[in-house]
Amino acid sequence: MPNMKIAVIGGDGTGPEVTAEALKVMDAVAKLEGFTIEKTDFGFGGDNYLKTGEILPEGAVDELKKFDAIFLGAVGHPDVAPGILEKGLLLQLRFQLDQYINLRPVKLYPGVETPLQGKTPEDIDFVVVRENTEDLYAGIGGFLKKGSADEVATQTAIYSRKGCERWLRWAFEYTQKRNNPKGKKLTLVAKTNVLTYGHDLIWRTFQEVAKDYPDVEPDYNHVDACCMWMVKNPEYYDVIATTNMFGDIITDLGGIIQGGMGVAAGGNINPDAGGTSMYEPMGGSAPKYTGKNVINPIAAISAGAMLLEHTGQPAAGARVMKAIQSVTGTKMKSQSAGKMGYSTTEVGDLVVDALS
Repeated sequence: MPNMKIAVIGGDGTGPEVTAEALKVMDAVAKLEGFTIEKTDFGFGGDNYLKTGEILPEGAVDELKKFDAIFLGAVGHPDVAPGILEKGLLLQLRFQLDQYINLRPVKLYPGVETPLQGKTPEDIDFVVVRENTEDLYAGIGGFLKKGSADEVATQTAIYSRKGCERWLRWAFEYTQKRNNPKGKKLTLVAKTNVLTYGHDLIWRTFQEVAKDYPDVEPDYNHVDACCMWMVKNPEYYDVIATTNMFGDIITDLGGIIQGGMGVAAGGNINPDAGGTSMYEPMGGSAPKYTGKNVINPIAAISAGAMLLEHTGQPAAGARVMKAIQSVTGTKMKSQSAGKMGYSTTEVGDLVVDALS
């Protein structure tokens, strides 16, 4: 792929600031690796919503489908009620672009502090493959007698055989490619002892798909046990496959044990031919730091590395990841905003310098 076309949604708050650093690093590594990146900005987010009343204008999704990938800075505006942008932008893009894989590496970088005493980068290095288009997030539900003392609300979780199989098969194949020297293991995380319909379908599908991947050890945890083991023995995990709802929760736990949301990145992936995927930092828009040049861009730069890895430039992605770890391990004092020892733009420059 000599030329990569990327749609850029800087978003809200500090989103445009960290996006600028990610793009700076991506442009630098593209030059070193011999390809080019063509970027198109889309002004979707809180400010645009307040001005126009639109979150995603008509035809926006079709336009985004023309790109090789999307880079998203952050969503969340202090003057927009919670849930409006998240549901109208994030979830809409995930569903309409059929980004059925949410990929969240949980990796402790050198020099980054973890709240888990005695754990090292060798101990905290696993990946969560979260199903991204079904479960409770499908938005099926409603109210009866809303606003009255007899009100009833329903929220229905949806699981399909197709949805389960494509997500789990991708997780098995990813586990094969990851090729963990400690052993290739895929741990399904669900709640089969209580959610005896939907999670039974997942469990049966998991067992059937596992037969096609004899080199991968199939494993299972109830979600509550997984939360305990992530804290006590994170080195146990290689790849975790889990549902949309449980994945939303345990990946935040993963973000904290890898040093905080300032370093956590993720991808919303449609791996099918012609699919368009979206990559983003997990730290949120952090509006109180907007314009101060103090926010940590490491998560956004890591998201850029993921974009490169999964969009035809794996060598470039690996090169960025190596540079990030050099900077966190030898330069930065902290991963907290304003305490890094460098400004936002200076951290981006350090990663660029470490590429060569």
